[in-house]
Amino acid sequence: MRSLTFATAAEAQPIWPVDKADLERWLGSQPTAMASWVRQSGFQAKPGEFVLVPDGKGGIAGVAVGVPEKPDLWSYAPFTRRLPAGTYRIEAVLDRRRATAAAIGWALADYAFDRYKAKKNGNGDGHERAPATLEVPSTADAGLVRRTVTATKLVRDLVNEPAERLGPADLAAAAATLARDHNAGCEVIVGDELLARNFPAVHAIGRASVRPPRLIDIVWGEADAPKVTLVGKGVCFDSGGLDLKPASAMRLMKKDMGGAATVLGLAHMIMDAGLRIRLRVLIPAVENAVAGNALRPGDIIPTRRGLSVEIGNTDAEGRVILADALALADGETPELLIDCATLTGAARTALGPDIPAFFTPDDELAAALAKTAESEADPLWRLPLWAPYREYIETPVADVNNASDSGFAGAITAALFLKEFVAQTKRWVHLDLYAWNAKARPGRPSGGEAMGMRALYALISDRFA
Repeated sequence: MRSLTFATAAEAQPIWPVDKADLERWLGSQPTAMASWVRQSGFQAKPGEFVLVPDGKGGIAGVAVGVPEKPDLWSYAPFTRRLPAGTYRIEAVLDRRRATAAAIGWALADYAFDRYKAKKNGNGDGHERAPATLEVPSTADAGLVRRTVTATKLVRDLVNEPAERLGPADLAAAAATLARDHNAGCEVIVGDELLARNFPAVHAIGRASVRPPRLIDIVWGEADAPKVTLVGKGVCFDSGGLDLKPASAMRLMKKDMGGAATVLGLAHMIMDAGLRIRLRVLIPAVENAVAGNALRPGDIIPTRRGLSVEIGNTDAEGRVILADALALADGETPELLIDCATLTGAARTALGPDIPAFFTPDDELAAALAKTAESEADPLWRLPLWAPYREYIETPVADVNNASDSGFAGAITAALFLKEFVAQTKRWVHLDLYAWNAKARPGRPSGGEAMGMRALYALISDRFA
């Protein structure tokens, strides 16, 4: 975390955060010469605006920065790469939540996925200059800062990695590394072994690829602790199968394993914090490819739970692989079961790229998750598991169809499909997320993103700390 220091730095320059409503009062409390300089600079304390204040000796006395009237995670992110290199401290009393958020946002603004670019400077990255360093406020939760930044960068890196470099085996290797780092167990079931171990749906979706499908299974924590299970969709590239996607829709399909990346990031946070839970992480990892043995529209396949699935559309493959993983998870009836998936375009049409949809039959769980989403500035929005729409995925030839041809409520019918495979667990939540920043903003470069992870971690840590 090169843009943060957790030690007191004697040479740190002060950062004075000011919002527009408080600007005049703040200026009135400063030395006359300094206030005059700031006024003459045109500084209006707009969020993201800053002015360097000279010390009269050719150096910098400090920096006045504009922040929102209601600070959030990204209040200080605009300054990480724009201030001159050096160490800075926030000259304001921040409570624990705001201090922690300030440090996280600052560090995440230093992220760039540039490992494939020629390095043209001495910073070891593609930026023109090194980032400014922030002295983490003493009131911040340093552990939460470290684990959140590390987990977010892990998710972003995995989602941004080209599909050529991140297939099912590579995703399994990343999971195994994470497990090893936390002394967790990790088993990977590969190829035809999936059939022998009763994961027929995962095998059916992934069998057409030259990169064999697999199921990743991580277990951590004491066996008698409350069970929390995370399931992540790991489609490392989605061509759409025989119902081939158009080129424009295929362009970002390296990110179709964003759910898997999200649960790995969340697992890091949980294990790093040492929460007293028995954690299980299940990731069906496949590539949805086209070949002579690919699934065809109209095929009927078995699943681990014993339900048959008619393939209405080979491009609705994510829910099919999740079916086997959810059935395995449900067999243990965990206290909390969470799945994360880049599942439907319908959720994006409804809520846009920034707000994941979530579904749960548990109203208390929904209220708790909505609360943590708001407190963590990690937006989520509940959509209904509207039972009457179950008819849209009915079929006369199988127990359920993987895709509705009605054109209605695509995110809801996908969630209802998943619900078929969660028969016993009472507390289940499904996140339909984008895992991608469609445009660059301070702290959030365009590309892979950890959406819903901080909210889920807050929910879990509140319940099982």
